[in-house]
Amino acid sequence: MQAIADPQYLFSTANQFLIASGKAPLFHVELVGAKREVKLNNGLFSVHTDKLLQDVGRPDLIVVPALFGDMQTAISKNKVLIPWIIEQYNNGAEVASLCVGAFLLASTGLLDGKKCSTHWGFQNEFRQTFPEVEVVDGSIITEEHHLYSSGGANSYWTLLLHLLEKYTDRSIAVLASKYFAVDIDRDSQAVFAMFMGQKNHGDEAIKKAQEYIEQHTQEKISIDELAGIAGAGRRNFERRFKQATNNSVLEYIHRVKIEAAKRQFENSRKNINEVMYDVGYTDTKAFRAVFKKLTGLTPIEYRNKYNKMAA
Repeated sequence: MQAIADPQYLFSTANQFLIASGKAPLFHVELVGAKREVKLNNGLFSVHTDKLLQDVGRPDLIVVPALFGDMQTAISKNKVLIPWIIEQYNNGAEVASLCVGAFLLASTGLLDGKKCSTHWGFQNEFRQTFPEVEVVDGSIITEEHHLYSSGGANSYWTLLLHLLEKYTDRSIAVLASKYFAVDIDRDSQAVFAMFMGQKNHGDEAIKKAQEYIEQHTQEKISIDELAGIAGAGRRNFERRFKQATNNSVLEYIHRVKIEAAKRQFENSRKNINEVMYDVGYTDTKAFRAVFKKLTGLTPIEYRNKYNKMAA
């Protein structure tokens, strides 16, 4: 619901900023749909569209809101929008998807061979559904060939501010960011992401290796050791692991260990070194570098941000 209301609110408010500065309003915002009324959350909310698809002229920008529920079902319910989006894009419109609205945008085929962002919790499903699209891990915004996409949940505000700056100027975007109390220029959702381990595949031997990694975060784990657990040669194991999880073996080990470290920083009073040793690192510099690469924050910054006891 908010992904529908917020873009309308932002661009309408931007018009008021422009008027207050002595300029003409720039945006004409309309809610467009296949029906006059769209019910959400089992009828708890209703969205009343301003225009039906066939009544729209040639928009400059189309904003695809986030989908809800099962993605395949949501795509099916909105499939009538797909040819309309393609037609408008071919007529010169820019198209932006918010959060998991990327699933509907990708269903048009317009993103094939291009980069895309979506909610970090849906990235694996997105990759499986749209293998021709390059998902950018952790990215808040991607922009390519007049197609825009954003990361998860409230990250879409960053994309909306980016679009506002593009169509107006920096000063209006900054004013809007202050008015709506939204950070501007945030470029990563890594700090919010939880690594859940990609196990939605059929390679049982690789799953055994994954489970071993997750159960032995305190230990130094070798690839040869994991290959033996999987009953495969090293090169074959590494190839299968990458194919199944979309991570190299070492990337997966680091992600599991850093996820374990994050949980400790959130829920214990342990210092940085204690947590580092608990998840199998002995080099402070290396631990800090990997942690920041995967989360966007240093271990101290993460602990201070998410641990109430530490704060």
